[in-house]
Amino acid sequence: MSQPLLRVRQLQVHFPLPGDWPWQSGPVLKAVEGVNLDLSAGATLGVVGESGCGKSTLARTVAGLQAPTGGAVVFDGQDVTNLDEAGWRRLRRDVQVVFQDPLASLNPRMTVAEIVAEPLRHLYPELDKRQRWERVVAMLERVGLSAAQANRYPHEFSGGQCQRIGIARALVVRPRLLICDEPVSALDVSIQAQIIDLLQSLQREFGIAILFIAHDLAVVRQISDRVLVMYLGRVMETAPAARIFERPIHPYTKALLSAVPRPDPDYERRRERIILEGELPSPADPPGGCVFRTRCPWAQGLCAREEPMLRGPRDGDGARAACHFANDFANETAPA
Repeated sequence: MSQPLLRVRQLQVHFPLPGDWPWQSGPVLKAVEGVNLDLSAGATLGVVGESGCGKSTLARTVAGLQAPTGGAVVFDGQDVTNLDEAGWRRLRRDVQVVFQDPLASLNPRMTVAEIVAEPLRHLYPELDKRQRWERVVAMLERVGLSAAQANRYPHEFSGGQCQRIGIARALVVRPRLLICDEPVSALDVSIQAQIIDLLQSLQREFGIAILFIAHDLAVVRQISDRVLVMYLGRVMETAPAARIFERPIHPYTKALLSAVPRPDPDYERRRERIILEGELPSPADPPGGCVFRTRCPWAQGLCAREEPMLRGPRDGDGARAACHFANDFANETAPA
């Protein structure tokens, strides 16, 4: 069996906070704590969770934009955890990022052609101007734009078109891993569907792996092969996409799914939702034991005493959940 293209092991990203006085050290914000994941070539891993759960920090760390505190990131068998700037420059051909805000991620002083050609200038300096132009035009047309739009500026495009430009800029160097940090959250629903369809089409064409960060479960369900659910920087559950939407294990996953609206008024009136009580705890002061226990409707004494490890249910279908009672919840269906 081939090794995953991307492997993350016990990844930690901590941020020290200032104390009450200049000479005092403050608490440590644990944005990512002990995350493990595998992503194979040509597959999509969706990462979901509430705002502040560490999704974007995880994405930035895998992309080399944030230094990890501990753990390891392995890309294609190479440990890239502590690569220097020169090392990441070489790796940047293989790892690219699409950011959340389409317009803010584009330089307003550059034309679309200059924006898309910029990574080619830095990563493929052997290409001449004509070769770069040919690649730029080919990629713009592939994402649904035209050569006639290449000399326009970002402010002349809609949000969806700007995101297409961002995708073209990322894929023009033909990476093997594309990290999408909430790429459709700022777009209208109809445009979201178009961008997801485009990403899936490009994935089939180029065989790229996608790490897809989102908080919209409907979007994640559409694009992902496997899903990873995060809460306070930790993995609560990971499973094949079909399994996690049909038979979730962790109470947090069940609560997220119960909040997803359905386009059926009768169904919405009769369904029961799992309402999480209380506020999201601070990652600088997480609860002891299970970090979700302060909001979990089924928390027991064991949850406060011991931190649960990721474990699989007895049916062994690739699902794992950080819950002491994973086997009790394993065969329940998604909340109705």
